[in-house]
Amino acid sequence: MSNALRLTALDALHRSLGATMTDFAGWDMPLRYASERDEHNAVRTKAGLFDLSHMGEITVHGPEAVKALDYALVGNISTVGVGRARYTHICQEDGGILDDLIVYRLGETEYMVVANASNAQVVLDALTARAAGFDAEVRDDRDAYALIAVQGPESPGILSRLTDADLDGLKYYAGLPGTVAGVPALIARTGYTGEDGFELFVRPEHAVQLWEALTKAGEGVGLVPCGLSCRDTLRLEAGMPLYGHELTTALTPFDAGLGRVVKFEKEGDFVGRAALEAAAEKAAAQAPRKLVGLIAEGRRVPRAGFSVVADGKVIGEVTSGAPSPTLGKPIAMAYVDAAFAAPGTSGVGVDIRGTHEPYEVVALPFYKRQK
Repeated sequence: MSNALRLTALDALHRSLGATMTDFAGWDMPLRYASERDEHNAVRTKAGLFDLSHMGEITVHGPEAVKALDYALVGNISTVGVGRARYTHICQEDGGILDDLIVYRLGETEYMVVANASNAQVVLDALTARAAGFDAEVRDDRDAYALIAVQGPESPGILSRLTDADLDGLKYYAGLPGTVAGVPALIARTGYTGEDGFELFVRPEHAVQLWEALTKAGEGVGLVPCGLSCRDTLRLEAGMPLYGHELTTALTPFDAGLGRVVKFEKEGDFVGRAALEAAAEKAAAQAPRKLVGLIAEGRRVPRAGFSVVADGKVIGEVTSGAPSPTLGKPIAMAYVDAAFAAPGTSGVGVDIRGTHEPYEVVALPFYKRQK
């Protein structure tokens, strides 16, 4: 069995652009091209171009596809209209989060589930097992798609130069088939940056043509290629959870403050229902640790796993931390005891190698774009 990293269809192009590559969930992915701070700021003020071909696409189709998905996932998939998308979770029987997903309804009986790269096989296996009792087929489409995202305030203008699809009519969390730069694509108004933007699902053989066309269309407005490093600081500022950090099998959606994604009112049973009903009751009776934002008063950067402290006691744990280019200070997301979760709570610090560095507790997100 070879341990070779998987390469995206854009691999040679990334190398020609001088990208620093990194192993991410078994894929060789661009970490940055030049300065991650410049890439981050470009997405906030102009536009950035991302290769996200490592994400895991799984197609579920057939007469009972929606029933299979309603049983397999915690969301109410039957209420997703054709051409729309829904954020949801797939949970274990004990309520622990296996992954967070986006489900696109492509047709009357066809859905595309997009899983995180690190969990794609786990999600595929779980969906396959859970769909067994239904008249539906689960297909591994990870090799059928390349995924290119253009994100940032200039992205609608850039994309409109390359397609006659109705971008103005395309709402957030919607997807429509169209042609971009002569290439057939699923155009989705989704992203992981806190900015307006689009994710374009295309066949791998069309990826280079599309990337080059987008690069050319963005030349006059400051579009730059962006790596995974700035994608992480962008999603952190936007308060978006990352699997393996804010979401794990040890947490239910209620623990993560995302109980709203669990739809008990939907018809029929679903995997984890009983455990999640108990978790919902427990969360209502006694607030679990809450996910909050922390802003540093100093310059030291907190990292995942560092303890959050108050009055000499550990009151929580950092799940993600990084310098924030937009705020100009280190920031972190952390789960803290409910008593310390209110914005403005004083006396909270992070234990950074034995020193308790002072932090301000704030509500998430750190950054919200002006609509």
